[in-house]
Amino acid sequence: MERKHKVYLKLNLLSLFCIGVSFISITLAWFAYSGLSTVSTQVDVKAWNIEFMQNSQVVTNEIVIDVNEIYPGMDPIVENVSIHNLGDSNAMLSYQVVSARVLNEDLAEQEKGYLVDLLSHDLPFHINISLEDRYVEAKNGVSDFSVSVSWPLDSLNDERDSKWGNEAYKFQQEEQQKHEQDPNYTPRKSLKIVISVKAEQFIDAPETPDINYNVGDLILYDVVNNQRCETISSTCLKTYVMDANNTLANNSVTLLPDLYQTYSSGPYANYDALLNSSVSTWNVSSRALTLEDLLKVIATDNQNSFLKRDGLSDVIVGNLDFKDRITTVIDKSKSYNGRFSFLNERFPYLSSNKCYWVKTEYDTNKAYAFQRQDDTNTMIYGNDKSTSCSVVPVIVVDKANLSE
Repeated sequence: MERKHKVYLKLNLLSLFCIGVSFISITLAWFAYSGLSTVSTQVDVKAWNIEFMQNSQVVTNEIVIDVNEIYPGMDPIVENVSIHNLGDSNAMLSYQVVSARVLNEDLAEQEKGYLVDLLSHDLPFHINISLEDRYVEAKNGVSDFSVSVSWPLDSLNDERDSKWGNEAYKFQQEEQQKHEQDPNYTPRKSLKIVISVKAEQFIDAPETPDINYNVGDLILYDVVNNQRCETISSTCLKTYVMDANNTLANNSVTLLPDLYQTYSSGPYANYDALLNSSVSTWNVSSRALTLEDLLKVIATDNQNSFLKRDGLSDVIVGNLDFKDRITTVIDKSKSYNGRFSFLNERFPYLSSNKCYWVKTEYDTNKAYAFQRQDDTNTMIYGNDKSTSCSVVPVIVVDKANLSE
């Protein structure tokens, strides 16, 4: 009985060995048939190389604004950093205020956007931060990051200006005294802002900027056939993206048709009729151009777009993204003959020798209009409603209609 078990065991092992040889033979035959004698895998790893340049020098991504003296009427201080993408992957840019100290006070972020807004508007001096493009292409993409510090000489609150001016002087004296008492002590500057600029690999996410629709981008669009076009004609018009931050989550794009087209003109009281007349033959979704549309665009320039008021110093328009800040800035413009100015060169698609109405009232007798003032600037101002100005529509286009 024991001998039988041994025989069976040998037979089973022999069978398994035969099956194993069979598998090996098949495998070897496959390699022989395919002509492969060796197997090799080579993978290229994309290079990540983001370079931050300031005054032709390579700097880190941590930008420090360290100002010794701040006072009313100071010359504006501007720091510019050029961001170069020398790598193989597209990059998405963002920035964050890491810390902010004004004299002895440390300012803290209460909610997203709060600190940037506070520095831009709620102090007697203004610290404005701007990132030109949130997207930089691989190999040769470039974006500019800038910070400006200014303190207008005149404001509506002389008492506040005097208080801060005295506090700044007191702070400097105290810091100097500390240094005199202890030579190893380094006097602190009056103002220190630390900003971190971050470059990340570009990914498809709802909050990611849509690289196809940057503010000011030129798009040829057929307003009758409601689709992108290639050759300018009576219906294929030049249009310009008016969204300051169009993201992948946005299904549509806001476009401003070229100002050099022919549009209906007349007094402000006839605005709606003029608008309807201008688009009567168009087959696109359109609406009135508002002051908010214009301000969101010109605010992207944090050095040369100003709120001007008679008897007061010019103030940079500043950041308008936080809560109802844009409303408070518009309210400020409705006093002291307030108006907004911006550079023609920076926003040529918003500059015209003709005046254009904006569907936003200035007061009972005036409404906002915009027109080139000289070779350098265009002004958005309160214009008498009886004046004759043209009316340009804004069109809202589904991104599906813009696909190539």
